[in-house]
Amino acid sequence: MASGHFSRILILFTFLLLASSASLVHGQGTRVGFYSAACPRVESIVRSTVQSHFSSDPTVAPGLLRMLFHDCFVQGCDASILISGSNTERTAGPNLLLRGYEVIDDAKTQLEAACPGIVSCADILALAARDSVVLTNGPSWVVPLGRRDGRVSLASDTANLPAFTDSIDVQKQKFSALGLNTQDLVALVGGHTIGTSACRFFQYRMYNFTRVGNGAVDPSIDPSFLPQLRALCPQNGDDSKRVALDTGSPNRFDTSYFTNLRNGRGILESDQMLWTDASTKTIVQRFLTGLSFNLEFGKSMIKMSNIGAKIGNAGEIRKICSKIN
Repeated sequence: MASGHFSRILILFTFLLLASSASLVHGQGTRVGFYSAACPRVESIVRSTVQSHFSSDPTVAPGLLRMLFHDCFVQGCDASILISGSNTERTAGPNLLLRGYEVIDDAKTQLEAACPGIVSCADILALAARDSVVLTNGPSWVVPLGRRDGRVSLASDTANLPAFTDSIDVQKQKFSALGLNTQDLVALVGGHTIGTSACRFFQYRMYNFTRVGNGAVDPSIDPSFLPQLRALCPQNGDDSKRVALDTGSPNRFDTSYFTNLRNGRGILESDQMLWTDASTKTIVQRFLTGLSFNLEFGKSMIKMSNIGAKIGNAGEIRKICSKIN
């Protein structure tokens, strides 16, 4: 009985912390309850849409989470990633494998029927990413709303997206430029606890790690993990094959991703560097020994989803998410 009471207190405390984090971003123009009068069903419509798509294809969850990252890191969180056409962000190399567009389009169609011209595609994407994490047994957090949609989407602007070969210093620079600190970096990259990567993005670590020498193996890979990794991605095999970024529990949002890093079982080079670099290793250790990953992830997502938010008269409310009005 006492333990149940303690659990309820802990849940309430967690909610209050996330709520207080949300209040910190009100100065950036977004706020909780933004649509309470104009479109009160916005969250339930997005949630049920994500749930429906997830039921038939669970891989949309990491897809939507990744899409929000890629949107916010370019031009801010303004749904510019959703605009289709030649030379848009969507056509850039780092974004070619993004997925989940149909979920956002579906939610937008329903919201336009319920409250036309009110809800931005940028807000739909922020909500859908949160709901995706919840569906994979991850945390929930309050999502401040009120973003407007951007009118610019250029493939050339994606050059500063974090890359799988980036050193920790480069990763920290890219996050810091957007107001995110080192703990935000570790927490947000921890989103790789769900999702997959194509073999082509890490195969070189097993067969031709040129930082050491041609034909060498990345020394940060656990030798006992190497046969499993090579079986998943043979040297001359299909380099588009998808492999789970968290081989411990690929479809569940948890801390096994960090356990993998500690054990030399990170898939991407940039991920494994979180353990080999002293400045990020201490944070990984804290997530493994008491610091609540769920709580910190939610707080960092609130910060990230407000990067460059367009408010007031900036941008527009798109009628169709894939094209400018």
